[in-house]
Parts: sequence; structure tokens; C-alpha cells
Amino acid sequence: MAEDPENEMPDEIVDAVEEAAEDAAEALGPVVGIVMGSQSDWPTMRPARDTLRVLGVPHEVRIVSAHRTPDRLFDYAETATGRGLKAIIAGAGGAAHLPGMLAAKTRVPVLGVPVQSRTMNGLDSLYSIVQMPRGIPVGTFAIGEAGAANAALFAAAMLATTDAELAERLDMLREAQTASVAEEPDDL
Repeated sequence: MAEDPENEMPDEIVDAVEEAAEDAAEALGPVVGIVMGSQSDWPTMRPARDTLRVLGVPHEVRIVSAHRTPDRLFDYAETATGRGLKAIIAGAGGAAHLPGMLAAKTRVPVLGVPVQSRTMNGLDSLYSIVQMPRGIPVGTFAIGEAGAANAALFAAAMLATTDAELAERLDMLREAQTASVAEEPDDL
């Protein structure tokens, strides 16, 4: 789930949660979309996919560029509701128009993840996503991989309000996360 070894879940806990979620994920079509502007955004967005996978949340992953594939973006947004999506996690860097354009074209909640850029270290992406005009909301998360993982957890929490099994899996994951935190440093 996370690349920081201090924040990783123990394998046996992840395996138990994944096993509990497999049947639910197979029975449904995707309910969360994960989109990014380009292939280079995938390393940042992968934790969103990994988190949804662990929780057994059916999802899809697509590359949809606001600038290079605007027709694909419009089609994706306009068909999201009809395809059963309940949330879209959108990652973008630089000008980062993808989350806002998706939000302008669908009523499905859009969760924006700023991708770290070379020019301004991701602040340009963050400002582009967080400064949406009134009437076109985008839930905005932290820059980078932590933001992607948290966007997935947020999407799962939204879905869990009407899905008792997912709520139970989310609770299990949170309990495992709490249990994985050491009470004192190893080298005392």
C-alpha cells in the first residue's frame, strides 16, 4: 500500500482484508474510477488502486488527459453516472485541469490528487485543483502518493455509508493500521 516501510500494513493483515473483499469486488462493476493525465502520473496514483484493491472496492483505471484527449475526458465524465461510478479519483500535475474539468461535466464526486511536478514541487498542481470556482467542487487531497491513498480511503468511506460489508472491511483496515504502530522506538 505505501512505500514507506514504517507505514506498511503487515502482509497477513492485508491478506485477510483482501480475502474478505474478493467476492464483493467480483460481483459488481467498477464503482470508483481512477484517472490520470498521463502514464507518468501512474506511480503517484498506484496507491489509490492498491488501497481500493485491499478494501475490495471495484474500480477502473484510465488515462484521460484534459489537454491531449478532451473528447475522451468528456465521454468519461458524461458516462460516469450511467456506468455506475460513485466517485472519481483524478490525479494531475502542472496545470492540473483534469479534476476540475471532470467535475464540470459530471455530478459524480471528484477527488483531486495533485501530482508532484518538477517546476514547483507540486504546488502548481495543488493550487490548480484546490482553487475551483464556486459551483464546481473538487475534494482536494495532499500532493503525491499519500494524497492518492487518502483519496481512495475517502471514496471507500463515502461508499461505506451505504455498504455494511465495506464499512466492516474499512474498520478492519483502520484497526490493523492502529495495531501496526509501535508504542516505542526499536532501539531504546
